[in-house]
Amino acid sequence: MREQTRTTVHLIRHGEVHNPEGVLYGRRDGYHLSDLGREMAERIGKALGDRDIVHLRTSPLERAQETAAPLAKARDLAPVLDPRLIESTNVFEGKRFGHGDNALRKPTTWLHLWNPWKPSWGEPYKEIVTRMLAAIHDARDAARGHEAAVVSHQLPIWVTRLSLERRSFVHDPRRRQCTLCSVTSLEFTDDALATIRYSEPAGDLIPVRDKSAPFSAGDAPEAKRP
Repeated sequence: MREQTRTTVHLIRHGEVHNPEGVLYGRRDGYHLSDLGREMAERIGKALGDRDIVHLRTSPLERAQETAAPLAKARDLAPVLDPRLIESTNVFEGKRFGHGDNALRKPTTWLHLWNPWKPSWGEPYKEIVTRMLAAIHDARDAARGHEAAVVSHQLPIWVTRLSLERRSFVHDPRRRQCTLCSVTSLEFTDDALATIRYSEPAGDLIPVRDKSAPFSAGDAPEAKRP
């Protein structure tokens, strides 16, 4: 009888981004990790650096590449840039979500909120999951018998998990279990998903107010720290 092969793919969300204007930056270029975000990325490098990770791929956006860098160095890997791991599209991209100037409070934006199942304000959840799973399966195949790391963004990671757990896509963004630099680990037996595990190596670094922000830090203004 053939022995089963066990492979793990770690889905890593990027670290905190320097975003003093408080905009939803989405797929825009030029948004880099903040000082705290770089500290979070270093934490990921240390937390996963001694794992059997033989393959690393990342969203092409700067914040994802910068998050992957410490782990790439620790494992001596050259990250594969994969456009399928990019952030989802959103009609609110470029809008401000800071205190006192929240785009969601303006009636002109409400026409985009009529269908949370799709969603009506951006890339359909099913399309996000389809591209994410394709990238995840490629990472699994490249690391078969070992481990792979994939650096992406909160919504793509979260809706992929919802799909794998056969849960509804409709959710409160403040309740996503996908904090900055969190790790959602997919454990496969051969090609079949066996277990999903979740951890927050940088959880203690996240400002308290950011943990329940509508777009959960990184997609919202940086919290003011003392």
